[in-house]
Amino acid sequence: MHPTHTVSRLVDLLDPRANILFNTTAEQARALVGRGDTAAIRGIDGQFALVARDGDAARMARTIGRLMRYFIAKRNSGPVLVVADRIDAIHRWLQNEALADQFHPSYTRMVPAHHLVEIRLLGCPDPNPTYLRFFDPPRGTLPPDVDEIGDIYVRALYDEIRKWLQFIPGHEPIGVCFSGGIDSGAVFLLTYHAMLNLGMNPARLKAFVLTVDGAGHDAEQARDFLQRLGLGLFLEEINTTAADLDPTRAVRVLEDYKPLDVQSGAMLLALCRGIRDRYPEWRFLLDGDGGDENLKDYPIEENPELTIRSVLNNSMLYQEGWGVDSIKHSLTYSGGHSRAYARTYAPTATLSFSAFSPYTSPAVIAVAEGIPFIELTDWRHDRLYALKGQIVARGIRAVTGLDMPVFPKRRFQHGAVGRPANSRLFTTPPGELRKSFHALYQ
Repeated sequence: MHPTHTVSRLVDLLDPRANILFNTTAEQARALVGRGDTAAIRGIDGQFALVARDGDAARMARTIGRLMRYFIAKRNSGPVLVVADRIDAIHRWLQNEALADQFHPSYTRMVPAHHLVEIRLLGCPDPNPTYLRFFDPPRGTLPPDVDEIGDIYVRALYDEIRKWLQFIPGHEPIGVCFSGGIDSGAVFLLTYHAMLNLGMNPARLKAFVLTVDGAGHDAEQARDFLQRLGLGLFLEEINTTAADLDPTRAVRVLEDYKPLDVQSGAMLLALCRGIRDRYPEWRFLLDGDGGDENLKDYPIEENPELTIRSVLNNSMLYQEGWGVDSIKHSLTYSGGHSRAYARTYAPTATLSFSAFSPYTSPAVIAVAEGIPFIELTDWRHDRLYALKGQIVARGIRAVTGLDMPVFPKRRFQHGAVGRPANSRLFTTPPGELRKSFHALYQ
C-alpha cells in the first residue's frame, strides 16, 4: 500500500506518481481541484485522479485514464472520507483502523470521469455528492470531410503520444499492447513516427502480441500489419495457455464482473504477466483502449438497450454511460468507459506497469465529439462501423505518410485465442462472475 496522507477527515491513498501531468505539478493540480474551479481543472493537461479538502468539503476529479473510488467511514469524532484507486485498498485501510465492520463493496463509490465530485463531511447522515462537469466538449463542430477529420483526430493522438514520450525517462523501453487492429496499429505507428521525429532510438520500442496455446488470429494479423510496412522486427509474441486465463482471478484484479470486461482484462493480465516474466524491469506500456468508444465502433445490435439514435444523440455515451443524472447511473460504478477502463488500468497497475492510452485523453475525446456522425452516417449502421477505419487510416497517412492496413474489427479476447468456446473464460455464466466478486469480501 502507498503511504497514507491524512488531513483531518480525509485519507488519500492515491499514488500521485501515477498521474501524467504535462503542464503542472500534482500539488498545483490538487489545489485547483480543492478550489472547485471547473474551468481551471479543464486546463490541466494530462491524466489524473486528484482529491483535496476545503473546510468541510472534499472535492475529487479524474480523467478516464485513472480510477478513483471513495468510502465514508464513521468515527465518534466524525466521518472519514477514504479515497483510493481500488476497493481492496479502501478495505485494507479500514481493517487496519478496526473499521472493517462498516465495509461492504457496494458502499464504495466510483468518481465518474470528467466530473468534479463534492462531498460535504457534515456528520450523520452525510449528504449525497454533487457533480459538476469540468469537461463538456461541443459536438459535431468538424466539417463532414473524412480526410480533414482524420488529419485532426490522428494529429491529436500524435500530440498526446509525443508529450508522453517526453514525459517518461529517455532510457526506458516502450511496449505497445498490439494486435494489428486499428487502435493499437495507430498507436504503434504514431509512437514510431514520434520517436524518429524526436531523435529517439526506435530500438527502445516493441509491439507485444498475445497468443493462447500458440494460436489466435491476432498474432497472424499483427505480423501481416507490420510486415506490410517493413516493421516486422518490432513484433514480439507473448504466449500463454488457456488454463492460465482464469476469470475468477480477473474479477479479483478488475474488481468488476461484466463479462466482456472480465474477458478482456484476463487477456491483458496474461499479456502483462508474460512481459513481466520476460522483462522484469519493464515499466512503460501504451495501448489502444478507448478508440472504439471515441469513434462509436461497437455493434449496436448486441445491446438491446441501444439504438443508433441513442448512440449518436447522447454526448460521450460510450465514454460515460447514461450520465450521472440518469436513473441508470450506479454510484458503486460509473458508466461506460469511465467504468470499463479498469480492464486496462487494473491489470497493468497490478503487475507494476505504467500504462497510457492516448485515446482516453480529453484532447482526443474532444476531437472525436466534434465529428458530425449523423451527417456522415445518415443513421446507417454500416456507415458508422466503416467510419473508424476510414478516419484513422487517412489520418495516419496524412501525419506519417504510411498506408496503415485496416482489418475487420475483432475484440482482444477473441483475437488472442484459437477456440474461445473451449475456454472457461468464455463459458463462465455472468451470474458466477458476480458471485466471485462478492465472495471476495464474505
